[in-house]
Amino acid sequence: MFAIDYQILIAAVLLFVGILSSKLSPRLGLPLLVLFLLVGMLAGEDGLGLAFDDASTAHALGTLALAMILFDGGLQTSFSSIKLVWKPASFLATFGVAITAGITGYAAAFILGVPPMVGLLIGAIVGSTDAAAVFSILRNAGVHISPRLKATLEIESASNDPMAIFLTVGILELLTSQMKPGWDLAQLFIQQMGIGTVVGLGVGWAAVKLINRITLSAAGLYPVLVAICGFLTFGISASLGGSGFLATFIAGVFIGNSRFVLKRATFMFHDGLAWLSQIGMFVMLGLLVNPASLLKVWLEGLLIAAVLIFVARPLAVAPFLAFAGFNKREIGLVSWVGLRGSVPIILAIFPLLFEIPQAYLIFNVVFFVVLISATLQGSTLPWMAKKLKLIEKAPVTPAATLEISALGEVNADIVQYTLGDSAKAVNRTLAELALPEGAVVAMITRGDAVFPPRGSTLLLPGDHIFILIRPGLRPFIDCIFSHISQLEPSAFKSGELVLKGAARVHEISHAYGLDLGETKNITLDAFIRKHLSDDVAEGLTLHHAAGRFEVKAVRNGLAVAVQFTADSRLSES
Repeated sequence: MFAIDYQILIAAVLLFVGILSSKLSPRLGLPLLVLFLLVGMLAGEDGLGLAFDDASTAHALGTLALAMILFDGGLQTSFSSIKLVWKPASFLATFGVAITAGITGYAAAFILGVPPMVGLLIGAIVGSTDAAAVFSILRNAGVHISPRLKATLEIESASNDPMAIFLTVGILELLTSQMKPGWDLAQLFIQQMGIGTVVGLGVGWAAVKLINRITLSAAGLYPVLVAICGFLTFGISASLGGSGFLATFIAGVFIGNSRFVLKRATFMFHDGLAWLSQIGMFVMLGLLVNPASLLKVWLEGLLIAAVLIFVARPLAVAPFLAFAGFNKREIGLVSWVGLRGSVPIILAIFPLLFEIPQAYLIFNVVFFVVLISATLQGSTLPWMAKKLKLIEKAPVTPAATLEISALGEVNADIVQYTLGDSAKAVNRTLAELALPEGAVVAMITRGDAVFPPRGSTLLLPGDHIFILIRPGLRPFIDCIFSHISQLEPSAFKSGELVLKGAARVHEISHAYGLDLGETKNITLDAFIRKHLSDDVAEGLTLHHAAGRFEVKAVRNGLAVAVQFTADSRLSES
């Protein structure tokens, strides 16, 4: 009993120290995963004397934690990001991993003096970038790059683990003569990816239907139910011989892009679980390694890391990204952001479970390579992005999306915006914002003061605006409260922009970045009358160079609601 109590105490202390160490990350310039690993290593046998060498337990707990991290990554990945970069990201996640594994593997075999298949095993283990590391740096280090570049890095890192796992397991079974090259290997690939995809989509769809239909006794159970669905996805796929990690990520993407009860609360709950999983996994993996054994392979590990970072990763990345239209600077950044993290270390436990003769050598080399990769590439990512002139101005985005939990089926959100100095809404009154139909300002806060929303209220930098909006209006509202110069044509794919007839034309032009060619201070209703007829009616359409205006509602002879649609040539681009 006391032994269990002591173990719980030690685990809590290590997690507590791991969380506190996150405060040192910005000051030391080290990625969080490196600090968490160091906490585990310092607490280990060569540090505080805690002994932990159970490979099976480490593998089980690491797999569980990684599944939660990938599920959370899927929840936060939008369909729009996937559509934007699915081609280059999918190539990097498959062929890119294979090329990286091949080049690194043959180099490792030469450097370590081991058989080629053992070298290829090392290459396969370190072949994938780590989702936890990439998500952590991009989302928490304040690195702002173009949406396409950011989406490519995140989606590649989240989806390339199944390929690395497939290669690792396949090579291990070839080494142990449990599988023959050729059709057996191809069948394993099809089975892993096919079953993983089908199970991920199936469970994701069923989970959304279940969550929206079932009525639970406590609101706090909904986020827990979503988490259980994530683990269920992994278990079903793995039991059927598919990739549990791929299935979990796909289910997360499907669920995260659907509307369901207490969605924002669920996101916050899973973000906390993902952080707990990261800290626990890295600290545990740090405990598993013996720092003294790393010193025995430091030179070999350094050489293998150099090949991986400066040769294999760039050669695997450049052809696919160049074909996809990325420029040299963008290719350079993607080549550099090839961080290795928890996945290679967890995969390095596989040879221990398979009892490969070189298992401990493989584990120590992989651990050293991960430390070098995470420290060097992770700490220099902001510098590299700045050096390549890829840093962009931080977008003004909602600080939070709140939920109307008391009205479960209401199809609306309350979104909070924090105004930056360059936001277009700054120094304008609410009446001058040209908000669309379906958007209502609910509250404004400034410092400790709360302002009731009035048309005459002047908005200032730092104000917090709470707006009730219908789904599909977010891109239009984002445009008003950001420094975006022009409304993106893709916004019209998510919803309809219906403007008030009383809104001023110059205010509409300013809010959405439209060139309506009107200098006079006239309303949208008067603008339509000027170009068409004094007798407005529902369905009356004005074709303008900027787009199409269609009268949707008339009251007392005035156009009170007008739908604007971007020029078709823009909306199709």
